Amino acid sequence: MMYVSDELNEECGVFGVCLSTALEQPGIYIPFNNEAAGITYNALLSLQHRGQEGAGIAAILGNKIVCHKERGLVTEVFANGNLAKLPQSNCAIGHTHYSTNGTSSNEDVSPFVTEFLTGRVAVSLSGCITNAKELRDTLTSSGLDFNTTSDCEVVSALVAYCMMRVGNELQAVVRAANELKGAFSIVVLCNDGKLIAVRDPYGYRPLCIGKNESGMAVASESCAVECCGFEFVRDVAPGEVVVIEDGKIIFSGIELKQNNERNINGGLCIFEYVYFARLDSIIDGLSVYSARFNMGRTLAKEYPIEADIVCGIPDASREIARGYSVESGIRLVPGFVLNRYVGRSFIYPTQAQREEAVRVKLNPLSVNVKDKRVVLIDDSLVRGTSTIHAVASLRSAGAKEVHLLISSPSTRFACNHGMKIGDKEALANTMTTEEICKKVGADSLGYISLEGLKAACGKCAVPFCDHCFTGNGVSS
Repeated sequence: MMYVSDELNEECGVFGVCLSTALEQPGIYIPFNNEAAGITYNALLSLQHRGQEGAGIAAILGNKIVCHKERGLVTEVFANGNLAKLPQSNCAIGHTHYSTNGTSSNEDVSPFVTEFLTGRVAVSLSGCITNAKELRDTLTSSGLDFNTTSDCEVVSALVAYCMMRVGNELQAVVRAANELKGAFSIVVLCNDGKLIAVRDPYGYRPLCIGKNESGMAVASESCAVECCGFEFVRDVAPGEVVVIEDGKIIFSGIELKQNNERNINGGLCIFEYVYFARLDSIIDGLSVYSARFNMGRTLAKEYPIEADIVCGIPDASREIARGYSVESGIRLVPGFVLNRYVGRSFIYPTQAQREEAVRVKLNPLSVNVKDKRVVLIDDSLVRGTSTIHAVASLRSAGAKEVHLLISSPSTRFACNHGMKIGDKEALANTMTTEEICKKVGADSLGYISLEGLKAACGKCAVPFCDHCFTGNGVSS
């Protein structure tokens, strides 16, 4: 995942679970003991929106780690008995995958298992390691071999390399993570049953902790731990390392140092709230639902429009449209029927595939939009592929006017931590707002202000990165 592409990339999803072994003690019953792989499978279903090109699960078997991973959706990867083939275990990690260059293979999918002289580790990574090539070259010169182009393979090899030299697993993971530059959330499975979770020192990628009577789990989003029966406890703090063993946290602390090089732009990616995260997640103290609802209210204040109805392009924009409706008093109606069996269109590796996916994904509800002045809400406008289709379909369904509002500022700058858009791919870099409005076929076009977006996400407990809008680093 280290090579720059023209894709607007998804974030990947990671999950790990460590259950108590108390079932082995007479008279003590812990539900779900030894069902870590099945719990991980359910969690990956909840994280499917973060990556739809591949999935994998690694689980403990004795002192070994067994892993199954393939390209495809979670249900496809673990069909035909593949889930049942994983060992009954109290500890497992999982991953939902996207590729950045459109050439993903089964080998590129995580988790990655690395063997070394005294053990094994499996690693799942959500992130972009900007010094992955340098680390790969260093490890190769030390005798390590690599089979893929994945950053996660580099991280897994680096962790194993440090374990051979340090011995202590916590110290090894801390040493390895402090060598990484970029943005990352990492879950490490050790063959002795320890689970180690790491969040980069800028907190760019989300990571949280859940707990129930059976043990503990970590995940990219709180929706994943809650859907598996764990109570959301808290977010992993930026720079924090958490070690879980036998279903309990045995260590947690801020162990990672910030790298203050100029090319490091820190802070939680604000697109988590705009688009990436699931609506029922809480990230760094802020409900994704609340953030999107507030974005809609802000848009209504910044762009009061005389219209008959307001609708959002499914799915992320629906609650934004609801907020606009509440603030403006304009009636909220569904404007489209969403084909849920078509994935997020930007994940497709070619423009032709993206356009074809958009055509079959959204169909307008003409009964709601015919002869109406429509306020249409979308979460972002980069290439305009889905937006052009949405506006045109409303026109064909009989809408009199279509006023397009975007709940993120104009997206212009590539971010080497995940938002990898080519300069010529972003319409805002080659056209004025008026020209973009004409291209997408709308009667008017407005973007939320950066100040308005900050205010909508104002209860986030950490700074966030707005580099893709401003070219700057952290915004507080």
